[in-house]
Parts: sequence; C-alpha cells; structure tokens
Amino acid sequence: MTDTMHEDTPLPRRILLVTGLSGAGKSSILRILEDLGHEVIDNPPLGMLDEIVARAERPVAVGVDSRTRGFDASAVLAALARLRVNPALNAELIYATAEESVLLRRYTATRRRHPQAAHGTVKEGIEAEIRLTSPLREAADVVIDTSDLPPPELRQLVEARFGEWSAGGVDGLTVALMSFAFPAGLPREADMVFDARFLTNPYYDPALSAMTGLDAAVADYVARDPDYQEFLDRMAGLMDLVLPRFVREGKKYATIAIGCSGGRHRSVTLVEALARRLAQRAENAHSPDAWPVVVMHRELARQGRSSWRWANRPRGLSETTERTAHT
Repeated sequence: MTDTMHEDTPLPRRILLVTGLSGAGKSSILRILEDLGHEVIDNPPLGMLDEIVARAERPVAVGVDSRTRGFDASAVLAALARLRVNPALNAELIYATAEESVLLRRYTATRRRHPQAAHGTVKEGIEAEIRLTSPLREAADVVIDTSDLPPPELRQLVEARFGEWSAGGVDGLTVALMSFAFPAGLPREADMVFDARFLTNPYYDPALSAMTGLDAAVADYVARDPDYQEFLDRMAGLMDLVLPRFVREGKKYATIAIGCSGGRHRSVTLVEALARRLAQRAENAHSPDAWPVVVMHRELARQGRSSWRWANRPRGLSETTERTAHT
C-alpha cells in the first residue's frame, strides 16, 4: 500500500464510552474531553447510542453510568461490541473509579444522595454500584483511579491519552513514563513500577539538592552510581520483552512508573534516560516498536516545575499542534 493510499484513507472516528463509579470523576473526564474537541453527551438512553454515533461528525464521548435509563453492564458491553465491528470507528471504554473511603468522603462533603442508595446508606449505594459495574471495569481499555489524583493531573492524563493526535489509534500503543515519590503514594494507573531508591541520592549534596533530574549535574551524579547503567539496561530490556506483548494483547496504554524518595532526582533522571532509549526507536521509520512516548514527572508537576511532554510524538502530531494542546 502506497503512502498516497494511506493519506486518502480516513482515520477511524473515535467513540469513547465513559463510565464508572458515581463521584469518581466521570463528569470531569467528560469536560476535559469536550475541551479536546469531542462531542459530549452524558447519560443518554442506551437505546439511542447507535443513533448518536451515526449522526455525530466529530469524535464522540458518551457518559454512561448507573443513572442511565436502561443501564445494564451487559447492555453497555453489547453496545460497545457493535461499535467495534465498524471499521470506521475506534471505540474505547473508560472506567473512572476511586477507593470506597474516598467516594464516601466526597459524598459526605457534598451531601448528595447516591443513585444506588435510594433506600439505604451511601456506603451501601457505593458497594451496590461497584458490583453493578464490575464487568465494565474488567472490560475497560483505560481505568482511571482518581483517589489521589488532583484535577490538574487528571487533565494531563486525559490530554496525553485522548488528545486529537491519537484519535485514529494508528500507533497502537502509547507508553507513559512517570517519575514519582514513594512517600506520596504509588501512581494508581501504573502497569509496572520500579524502585530507584537504592541509587546514590543527590539530595544529600548541598550543591545538587535544589536541582532536579532535569539538570545535567544531577543526571551525571546519578549516572555515576556503579549500578545505574545495569539498572537502566535491565529496565530497557524488560520494556523490549513486555511492551510488544502488550501490543499483541490489544493494550493501548502502558504506564511505567519509576519512584524514589522525593521524586525529583533519581527517578526523574531514569525516566528521562529511559524515554531517550524508547524514542530512539523512532529513528527507524519502519520500526514496529516506535511507539509514542509521553513523559510525566508527577512531583515536579505538583510543584509547578514541569508538565507532561512527548519524548516521541505520535505520527501526525507536529510541534505546533503539541504547543496548541498545552495552551
């Protein structure tokens, strides 16, 4: 097939079904998707889903939860299956969740009635909804846990995974590399987690303490640890083994998290180094493993010192488009 034929073939239109637990952030996810150019419809009757998709001209995000008329997990999955057999569509299921204690606290703070607790307590309603939607969580392409995810980080996550550059799904797998601090909690979306706390810590060097792994002096210091190179090589080797298997399983997103004590020095250095390794695949235009790679430094973002960025842009995403997406 020639490049011209590829250019003349329209990309599949994205259809996102957004579901999950009440109070877990489904409405916030839909608002972000609307900002990204999706046509958003929240809680339409399930029987209208095919008509909504047929009439829409843009990517569509449809909110579906236990309040939806005719809601049934098997019916949602059947609707998703119908959409997926259409080659003109790229249908995905997003499931928003949070810990039960977090949901309970959110409902207590707002004093709202839980949709599954008409004749019981909020706790009973949450538990009922977890049971009701569990088949959707198991089938979801993406599970977003908002238990300890601040709104700016939720926006970063949704933008990185569902921006217009990925609407066609042509790259198959998007790899997210994230640095974090263990004391601040594990990233709930992580598929794999590595612990870099055994490496020499630049924090205790007064000249480096205020810097981050984005600074060459810190990166050089961390790289001088006698076990650094082998650790990096083994992580990269594991990526060579695991990521192609993710692709074969149909997985569209993989989050690789590397943590240290403060999330500013060792983990940042390693994420940047691993990102360069994965991005080098893109130098070979015919490499099947040249996946889009997005870099996120969680603790630096919380301090306003860094935002997410592409280490390897998806095909079709220019630097201009990327800058526009961040504004």
